[in-house]
Amino acid sequence: MRGRDSYSLVFLLLPCTIRGLALTLLLIRARSSARVTGKPNFNTFLNMSSDSIFPEPNTLTAKLYQTLKRHPKRIVFADGEDLRVLRVAARMVAMKIGVPILLGNRKRIHQLATDNDISMMFVSVIEPSQSSEIDLFCSRLEKVARYQGRDIANPLELISRPHNFAAMMVQYGHADGMIAGNNSMPASVFRAVMTMIKPRKEVPQVFGAMILVAPHLKNFGRDGILFMADCGVIPEPDVKQLASIAVETGKLARHFLGRPPRVAMLSHSTKGSASTDSAKKVSAASQLARQNVISSHLDMRIDGEVQADVALDAAAAETKLAEGRAREAADVLVYPNLDAGHIALKLLQHLGGAQNYGQIIMGLTRPAAQVPRTVSEETLLGTAAIIGTEAIKFNDLFIEKMKK
Repeated sequence: MRGRDSYSLVFLLLPCTIRGLALTLLLIRARSSARVTGKPNFNTFLNMSSDSIFPEPNTLTAKLYQTLKRHPKRIVFADGEDLRVLRVAARMVAMKIGVPILLGNRKRIHQLATDNDISMMFVSVIEPSQSSEIDLFCSRLEKVARYQGRDIANPLELISRPHNFAAMMVQYGHADGMIAGNNSMPASVFRAVMTMIKPRKEVPQVFGAMILVAPHLKNFGRDGILFMADCGVIPEPDVKQLASIAVETGKLARHFLGRPPRVAMLSHSTKGSASTDSAKKVSAASQLARQNVISSHLDMRIDGEVQADVALDAAAAETKLAEGRAREAADVLVYPNLDAGHIALKLLQHLGGAQNYGQIIMGLTRPAAQVPRTVSEETLLGTAAIIGTEAIKFNDLFIEKMKK
């Protein structure tokens, strides 16, 4: 990297144990200055006036933060010229859970940090068009384009766009995961990741998964956590796509919950109570998902088609299901189409008070997330932790493949 990037690059290359030691020494320095002035000096370093912005870790994030303190990851924020991102970056460094990389105009980002008294210590800022990696990324893009039979008129202009640059960083190991969307439209984010990051062959189409935490809501999953999909990408998924969404989101839930999840494929019908085309589609997708779970030896349960109350309320399940027995609430909700998923997400978030994270872009070989333009600092921080934890899983899978 050029200019000030060199200081951040040194930090990025340090082993995780040394990075942790460096951050610890920085905190000790802050405490020492507090003894001299008689006042705690953590506000300057952490921008701790943001305590109200960052609430106490919840059931989900508390575990993620502990994991990332042992295995911090490099997270690139494509929309780096954002006060919310700067606060989250400083928080990540202070918590020792990751190495933030911000893309954008270096002068504007540093001025924004100065104006708001936010420390940029150990925060890397990269201006894509000025990066020493730009030629390498252009060369790789041209090579992939030739393989696909495409012609790119101006690869430099294309790679200089922050979303594309971030996706290339993740694809080629210059970062462990990416987050974008806080200052841009969803279409530009998905276009970048679907073009620059290699897809997983076993997933028919990329989709989005949300993670919601709401321990105050009755029947909100077994642990006050719900995984929901697809809430942002495929308008009308077909049977194969629905089945894939169910299985892949079940895997995501299995990773974060640490136990076999129950996946509910939602409909206005429960086990044939309605004979509409929509209900039949969800029923067929449920059968296919169960077959895929069995053939792949996966540890999860697929229920469908079922109504939402049957999926979440034990009393409703006992009344409406033929076997007449109560069951625990679902951990994963799979919606029949994008309208249902997106509307349910917004209602739970804005009326129910659920804390949302994501959306996690599923079906890629590298971790990435698209967040809304209305995203809060807490959602950004939690999403970064999710992406970082996913990166640990991706690294473990890569090592396993190398051993075979």
